[in-house]
Amino acid sequence: MAVDDGERAENSNASGATDETLVSLALIDDRYFEVLVERYERKLQHYIMRFINCSEQDAQDIIQDVFINAYRNLNGFDTGLKFSSWIYRIAHNQAVNHLRRIAARPTVIMDDEAFDALASELNVEHDVGKNMEHAALRAAIGRLDEKYREVIVLRYLEGKSYDEISDILRKPRGSVSSLITRAKKLLRTSLP
Repeated sequence: MAVDDGERAENSNASGATDETLVSLALIDDRYFEVLVERYERKLQHYIMRFINCSEQDAQDIIQDVFINAYRNLNGFDTGLKFSSWIYRIAHNQAVNHLRRIAARPTVIMDDEAFDALASELNVEHDVGKNMEHAALRAAIGRLDEKYREVIVLRYLEGKSYDEISDILRKPRGSVSSLITRAKKLLRTSLP
Protein backbone atom coordinates (compact mmCIF):
# COMPACT_ATOMS: atom_id res chain seq x y z
CA MET A 1 0.00 0.00 0.00
CA ALA A 2 1.49 3.31 -1.06
CA VAL A 3 1.57 6.08 1.51
CA ASP A 4 0.98 9.56 0.14
CA ASP A 5 2.65 12.74 1.39
CA GLY A 6 -0.44 13.71 3.40
CA GLU A 7 -0.40 10.42 5.29
CA ARG A 8 3.35 10.71 5.95
CA ALA A 9 2.86 14.20 7.38
CA GLU A 10 -0.06 12.99 9.50
CA ASN A 11 1.95 10.02 10.85
CA SER A 12 4.97 12.19 11.61
CA ASN A 13 2.75 14.63 13.52
CA ALA A 14 1.18 11.71 15.38
CA SER A 15 4.58 10.33 16.41
CA GLY A 16 5.06 13.35 18.70
CA ALA A 17 1.64 12.99 20.33
CA THR A 18 1.14 11.54 23.78
CA ASP A 19 -0.05 7.97 24.10
CA GLU A 20 -3.36 9.12 25.53
CA THR A 21 -3.92 11.51 22.59
CA LEU A 22 -3.14 8.69 20.18
CA VAL A 23 -5.70 6.47 21.91
CA SER A 24 -8.37 9.14 21.43
CA LEU A 25 -7.40 9.55 17.78
CA ALA A 26 -7.23 5.76 17.24
CA LEU A 27 -10.86 5.48 18.25
CA ILE A 28 -11.64 7.58 15.16
CA ASP A 29 -8.88 6.43 12.77
CA ASP A 30 -7.02 3.07 12.95
CA ARG A 31 -3.82 4.59 11.60
CA TYR A 32 -3.15 6.20 14.97
CA PHE A 33 -3.20 2.81 16.64
CA GLU A 34 -0.37 1.83 14.29
CA VAL A 35 1.75 4.58 15.86
CA LEU A 36 1.12 3.07 19.29
CA VAL A 37 2.07 -0.37 17.97
CA GLU A 38 5.32 1.00 16.54
CA ARG A 39 6.03 2.79 19.81
CA TYR A 40 5.56 -0.27 22.05
CA GLU A 41 6.23 -3.38 19.96
CA ARG A 42 9.98 -3.75 20.68
CA LYS A 43 9.66 -2.72 24.34
CA LEU A 44 6.95 -5.28 24.98
CA GLN A 45 8.83 -7.96 23.07
CA HIS A 46 11.89 -7.45 25.28
CA TYR A 47 9.74 -7.49 28.41
CA ILE A 48 8.00 -10.73 27.42
CA MET A 49 11.24 -12.46 26.43
CA ARG A 50 12.83 -11.50 29.76
CA PHE A 51 9.80 -12.38 31.84
CA ILE A 52 9.05 -15.82 30.44
CA ASN A 53 12.28 -16.68 28.60
CA CYS A 54 10.62 -17.46 25.30
CA SER A 55 11.89 -17.35 21.75
CA GLU A 56 11.56 -14.23 19.66
CA GLN A 57 8.90 -15.99 17.57
CA ASP A 58 6.85 -16.89 20.65
CA ALA A 59 7.19 -13.31 21.90
CA GLN A 60 5.96 -12.02 18.53
CA ASP A 61 2.93 -14.33 18.74
CA ILE A 62 2.17 -13.04 22.22
CA ILE A 63 2.68 -9.42 21.09
CA GLN A 64 0.17 -9.96 18.30
CA ASP A 65 -2.39 -11.10 20.88
CA VAL A 66 -1.49 -8.11 23.09
CA PHE A 67 -2.24 -5.60 20.36
CA ILE A 68 -5.39 -7.40 19.25
CA ASN A 69 -6.68 -7.30 22.84
CA ALA A 70 -5.60 -3.68 23.27
CA TYR A 71 -7.37 -2.65 20.07
CA ARG A 72 -10.55 -4.51 21.01
CA ASN A 73 -10.58 -2.87 24.43
CA LEU A 74 -9.46 0.62 23.42
CA ASN A 75 -12.88 2.04 24.29
CA GLY A 76 -12.39 0.75 27.83
CA PHE A 77 -9.00 2.41 28.33
CA ASP A 78 -9.08 4.41 31.57
CA THR A 79 -7.59 7.80 30.75
CA GLY A 80 -6.74 8.15 34.44
CA LEU A 81 -4.00 5.56 33.91
CA LYS A 82 -0.90 5.75 31.78
CA PHE A 83 -1.26 3.93 28.47
CA SER A 84 2.14 2.34 29.00
CA SER A 85 0.98 0.72 32.24
CA TRP A 86 -2.22 -0.45 30.57
CA ILE A 87 -0.44 -2.05 27.61
CA TYR A 88 2.19 -3.63 29.88
CA ARG A 89 -0.62 -5.12 32.00
CA ILE A 90 -2.13 -6.65 28.87
CA ALA A 91 1.31 -7.98 27.87
CA HIS A 92 1.85 -9.35 31.37
CA ASN A 93 -1.49 -11.16 31.31
CA GLN A 94 -0.82 -12.60 27.86
CA ALA A 95 2.64 -13.79 28.95
CA VAL A 96 1.19 -15.46 32.05
CA ASN A 97 -1.47 -17.12 29.91
CA HIS A 98 1.26 -18.36 27.59
CA LEU A 99 3.14 -19.84 30.55
CA ARG A 100 0.04 -21.60 31.76
CA ARG A 101 -0.51 -23.05 28.32
CA ILE A 102 2.99 -24.47 28.04
CA ALA A 103 3.29 -25.24 31.77
CA ALA A 104 7.02 -24.43 31.72
CA ARG A 105 9.15 -23.00 34.48
CA PRO A 106 10.70 -19.88 32.92
CA THR A 107 14.27 -18.70 33.25
CA VAL A 108 14.95 -14.98 33.27
CA ILE A 109 17.17 -13.45 30.58
CA MET A 110 19.27 -10.57 31.89
CA ASP A 111 21.76 -8.38 30.12
CA ASP A 112 24.93 -7.25 31.92
CA GLU A 113 23.57 -3.80 32.73
CA ALA A 114 20.40 -5.18 34.34
CA PHE A 115 22.45 -7.72 36.26
CA ASP A 116 24.78 -5.03 37.58
CA ALA A 117 21.86 -2.86 38.73
CA LEU A 118 20.18 -5.73 40.59
CA ALA A 119 23.46 -7.09 41.95
CA SER A 120 24.27 -3.63 43.31
CA GLU A 121 20.83 -3.36 44.90
CA LEU A 122 21.32 -6.76 46.55
CA ASN A 123 24.88 -5.89 47.63
CA VAL A 124 26.03 -9.03 45.84
CA GLU A 125 29.63 -7.88 45.67
CA HIS A 126 29.66 -7.34 49.42
CA ASP A 127 27.73 -10.48 50.30
CA VAL A 128 29.30 -13.08 48.05
CA GLY A 129 32.39 -11.49 46.55
CA LYS A 130 33.14 -10.01 43.17
CA ASN A 131 33.36 -13.39 41.42
CA MET A 132 29.56 -13.76 41.42
CA GLU A 133 28.53 -14.82 37.94
CA HIS A 134 25.47 -13.55 36.13
CA ALA A 135 24.32 -17.14 35.69
CA ALA A 136 23.86 -17.62 39.42
CA LEU A 137 21.62 -14.57 39.67
CA ARG A 138 19.66 -15.61 36.56
CA ALA A 139 19.12 -19.05 38.06
CA ALA A 140 18.07 -17.57 41.41
CA ILE A 141 15.52 -15.30 39.72
CA GLY A 142 14.24 -18.24 37.67
CA ARG A 143 13.60 -20.19 40.89
CA LEU A 144 11.49 -17.41 42.40
CA ASP A 145 7.74 -17.82 42.55
CA GLU A 146 6.01 -15.97 39.72
CA LYS A 147 4.74 -13.17 41.99
CA TYR A 148 8.32 -12.31 43.02
CA ARG A 149 9.87 -12.88 39.60
CA GLU A 150 7.39 -10.56 37.89
CA VAL A 151 8.14 -7.60 40.20
CA ILE A 152 11.91 -8.11 39.86
CA VAL A 153 11.65 -8.23 36.06
CA LEU A 154 9.42 -5.15 35.91
CA ARG A 155 11.52 -3.14 38.36
CA TYR A 156 15.08 -4.04 37.41
CA LEU A 157 14.88 -5.25 33.83
CA GLU A 158 12.11 -3.01 32.54
CA GLY A 159 12.92 -0.03 34.77
CA LYS A 160 9.31 0.50 35.84
CA SER A 161 8.47 2.65 38.85
CA TYR A 162 6.58 1.24 41.82
CA ASP A 163 3.46 3.13 40.66
CA GLU A 164 3.72 1.67 37.15
CA ILE A 165 4.18 -1.83 38.55
CA SER A 166 1.15 -1.23 40.73
CA ASP A 167 -0.88 -0.29 37.64
CA ILE A 168 0.44 -3.20 35.57
CA LEU A 169 -0.18 -5.86 38.21
CA ARG A 170 -3.26 -4.20 39.72
CA LYS A 171 -1.80 -4.38 43.19
CA PRO A 172 -1.52 -1.60 45.76
CA ARG A 173 1.82 0.25 45.76
CA GLY A 174 2.53 -1.04 49.28
CA SER A 175 2.06 -4.62 48.12
CA VAL A 176 4.45 -4.03 45.22
CA SER A 177 7.01 -2.62 47.63
CA SER A 178 6.61 -5.62 49.94
CA LEU A 179 6.91 -8.08 47.06
CA ILE A 180 10.10 -6.42 45.83
CA THR A 181 11.57 -6.42 49.34
CA ARG A 182 10.70 -10.11 49.85
CA ALA A 183 12.00 -11.01 46.40
CA LYS A 184 15.34 -9.35 47.14
CA LYS A 185 15.55 -11.20 50.49
CA LEU A 186 14.81 -14.50 48.77
CA LEU A 187 17.47 -13.76 46.17
CA ARG A 188 20.04 -12.90 48.82
CA THR A 189 19.42 -16.15 50.68
CA SER A 190 19.42 -18.30 47.54
CA LEU A 191 22.69 -16.97 46.15
CA PRO A 192 25.84 -18.99 46.84
